[in-house]
Amino acid sequence: MKCFAALSLWRGIAVVLAIVMFSVSSASEYEYLSWKSDLYNSGRIYDKPPECVDIPEDLKLCHNVGYDQMLLPNLLEHETMSEVKQQAGSWVPLVHKNCHPSTQVFLCSLFAPVCMERPIYPCRWLCENVRDACTPIMESFGFPWPEMLTCDKFPLGDVCISTPNATEASKPLGFSPVCPPCDDEMKADAILDHLCASEFAIKTKIKEVKREQMDRKVILQKRKKVLKRTTLKNKDLKKLVLYLKNGADCPCQQLDNLGSTYLIMGRKVDKQYLLTGIHKWDKSSKEFKKTMKKLKTHKCPAFENVFK
Repeated sequence: MKCFAALSLWRGIAVVLAIVMFSVSSASEYEYLSWKSDLYNSGRIYDKPPECVDIPEDLKLCHNVGYDQMLLPNLLEHETMSEVKQQAGSWVPLVHKNCHPSTQVFLCSLFAPVCMERPIYPCRWLCENVRDACTPIMESFGFPWPEMLTCDKFPLGDVCISTPNATEASKPLGFSPVCPPCDDEMKADAILDHLCASEFAIKTKIKEVKREQMDRKVILQKRKKVLKRTTLKNKDLKKLVLYLKNGADCPCQQLDNLGSTYLIMGRKVDKQYLLTGIHKWDKSSKEFKKTMKKLKTHKCPAFENVFK
């Protein structure tokens, strides 16, 4: 058995040649800056040595990232593909939000690292840019930036994964002024991925919306049709009240039109039920009809919540 820490460092011109050969043969959206570092090897002993495996189609986070094979175990210490899928599934909705152009590159450099002679980690400033741009959106869903992605543990320079426009001076793009759960993206696959990452989904109308400190309190009508539930019990469903986290001032067109029926998604954080997605129940929309048709047979991948 070998660990990543046992992989030898490249030397001299071999480093340059390896990087050049890889850059030519792999996705152009990656840049590899030189790096020497035993500092980021965890020293963990794995049950089996690292190997190259195909990135499966149902690993949606990284299937279209620009290369076909990945190292397993990966750089987040997931030893099986099943474990990778479980953890990666909860990040797919964040990529859909486009909070930073390098979100997928950063995440996949860890979940599905490219096959090289030794592991290459993302640059620290790439992590910081993605974190700073995406954290406000994550917080609106009740998610903190997870400890496993603490940027301080990634390299400052030398060989590390970056993107052509990601430098220490680059600034995060920020996010749309529209409340993130209210982004009305009516693409079937995006809605289904978001639904899978939520704990429950219901069809209902909204009775009343109130401001409560920095949140918006969403009171639903009594009549509700449950499309998905996990731990949501009938007694909780009857008196279900949702909160739009930090959404007191950002625009949400859906909450301004209380006469419509909506597909509402949410999850429980502490003692509150948070609104994580809201789409108009629009049977005239081809994408919405496609979503409802797929929903009948769609199986959500089982994943563990990596944010708690």
